[in-house]
This record gives sequence, C-alpha cells and structure tokens, in this order.
Amino acid sequence: MFDFSTTVDRHGTWCTQWDYIADRFGRADLLPFTISDMDFVTAPCIVNALQQRIAHGVFGYSRWQHEDFLGAVRHWYQQRFHHTIDTSMAVYGPSVMYMVAQLIRIWSSRGEFVVTHTPTYDAFYKVISSNQRQLLPCPLHKVNNHWQCDMAHLEALLARPQTRILLLCSPQNPTGKVWSQQELIQMAELCERHNVKVISDEIHMDMVWQQHRHTPWSKVATTPWALFTSASKSFNIPALTGAYGLISDQHARDIYLQALKNRDCLSSPAVLAVAAHIAAYRQGEPWLDALRSYLQANLAYVAEQLNRAFPILNWQPPEATYLAWIDLRALELDDHQLQQVLIEREQVAIMPGFTYGEEGRGFVRLNVGCPRSKVETGVAKLISALKFMRAKRE
Repeated sequence: MFDFSTTVDRHGTWCTQWDYIADRFGRADLLPFTISDMDFVTAPCIVNALQQRIAHGVFGYSRWQHEDFLGAVRHWYQQRFHHTIDTSMAVYGPSVMYMVAQLIRIWSSRGEFVVTHTPTYDAFYKVISSNQRQLLPCPLHKVNNHWQCDMAHLEALLARPQTRILLLCSPQNPTGKVWSQQELIQMAELCERHNVKVISDEIHMDMVWQQHRHTPWSKVATTPWALFTSASKSFNIPALTGAYGLISDQHARDIYLQALKNRDCLSSPAVLAVAAHIAAYRQGEPWLDALRSYLQANLAYVAEQLNRAFPILNWQPPEATYLAWIDLRALELDDHQLQQVLIEREQVAIMPGFTYGEEGRGFVRLNVGCPRSKVETGVAKLISALKFMRAKRE
C-alpha cells in the first residue's frame, strides 16, 4: 500500500542531512546516514491534511489547546500504548529539546546536577552544559547484546545532595535500548527516595521492535515529572516543528506556559504542525505500521551483511529506533582513522560513536531510515572501509 523503496532526491530542499553535510564532515559530496530524520515521504494522510489547510490560504495565529489536537493525542496513547493520559497536564512547544531546556531551568539552579544515561544523544550534553548545570553520567553496560543500567550506581548519583533531575531518554538514543516497565518502576522508586524529578524524552516511542514494548513514564511516575515527545520522528515531519508533552506539577506547568507565552513569545504554534499531528494520530497508523516493518527489514539486512563479513561482531539490531548502533570494538580500529577512510575513500558520512560521549568510542551510528538501495550502499561502504583498515594494519 505504501512505497518506501523509491528514492526521493532531497538535494536543494535546505535539508540538513543532504545539503549541509559539509558542516560536520567537511565535504559536500558524501552519501549521508547521519541526522535522525528519514528519506521517506511522510504519510499520505498528513500530506492531504496539509494540502487542505494550505488551500484555505489564511495562516493567522493559532492555538493547540483544543479537543481536535488533545483528543488525537489521547487517542494515540490509548491505541498504541493502552494508556489513558490526562491532557489537562498537556503543554506544547517548538521542539522536545526546547521543552527539556525549559524544565531544566525550572527544576534546577546553576551548578546543580542532572543525571543521564550514557552514551546519549549529543543534544543532552549541550542542553545541560549550556544551562550551566553539571552532567552526572550513568554509563550503560552492554551484556550479551543487551544494554543494562547499574541501578546501584544510578542510586548513588541520585543520592548526591545537588542532584535535581534525571534526564531520561526512552527509548534510549543511541543504544536503542527499550526500558522495561520493571526498570522504569525501579528508577521511579529511586527518584522518589532521593527527591529527584524526572524529564523523559520519548520522541522515539513509536519505533520499538519485535517483542519489546514502550512504557510511557506517566504510567510509572511517582515524583514530579515531565514527558516530552512529538510525531516528528515517527512520521518524518521535524521540519514542521512542534512537540508536546505532559508536566505533572501544576506550578511547574504554569511557569512553563508563562515562559512560552510571555518570555519567549511562542504561544502560537505552527498551524501546519498541529494539523499534521492530528492527521498522524487519527489516520496514520496503517502507514506507520508499514514503515515499521520496512525499517525492521533494513536493520535485519545490516545485521546479515555485517555478520557475514565479520562474524566476530555478532551485531544484533537495536530494540528500538531506526539508528543502527554498531559495536566495532572487537575489530580494534582507531575511530578517527575509520572516519577518515569513510569520508575520503568511501565518500560516506556515518556518525562516529564518540559524538555521543566517551562510552561511544568504538561504535558508529548508521541511520537506516531510507530506501533499501541506500542502506545496501552504506553497509557495503562501511564493510569496505573496515576491511581496508584491517588489511592496512596487517
């Protein structure tokens, strides 16, 4: 019913992944597998909704606090996660990271601590440091191809007197870990014990694979919490802007909304983003399910090709996200030299693992949110680079 195999030329569309690849990799002629958006046309129902709204021709100030939008969000959570959310707690913002930054400022002071699991999304490092807070990393450990949190170590970090916030990524980027409900309950209990508030970034919530299930933080929360997300990753609409979430504490919610409206003058949302979210959550489920199947097949292809070339890797697809977090440590290669070979010899841009912190060294992150033909080229170039480096070393 839906076509994910046809290549769409994104050049010349002011596209970060394709048109501005030189900003990060130094060359403009690379095949990119980088920033976490997809090369697919979004769901037809979203395109239709946007075309109808554009045909109206008037694009004045708009609102998000209405049943069309909030009802669609409630419907999505009930349909996908069998969870009833309280939309009286709802807030809106231009992006998930804007909302995270606001809550960090509301719930902590300069110099205080924010705990997060590492390796992590590079924007987490930036939002913590740029707001003059201190990061307390809680490294995840890979055990038998599964990522685990040392809960005793996490508690020790939460127990520190200046720790104010646990910044959670659920599902986790870049590892693709899906937190089990029991793990989330345990973290909620630890945060309650040590009076730590929780901000949960759940933007990858719809991209969870196989037997794994996403549990919204709102289902297990005890202490004051915020959950922020968007349809942007699931339906490939980040350029429209727009995110939403829930803030449990009314005082914090009021401060957030006042800052949004009065300090930052962002109370009127992008109306096309509102229309897109409503269409996605009311009509987009068949498209998303077809996309999910396609992405899982892409990840399986990466595993098949990598493990055939290098059985020692025994790489397994992640539990969530369309971002293949590939552990190359068994090959004992230099990260920077690998990047040099990928860029200069193979002409491909693949994110180096150290982008996501010290614990990411020895990894690369390959975005497979694209037609299979592009995945095939990218994996072949990665394998070629790895073979070249090993041959050169020998």
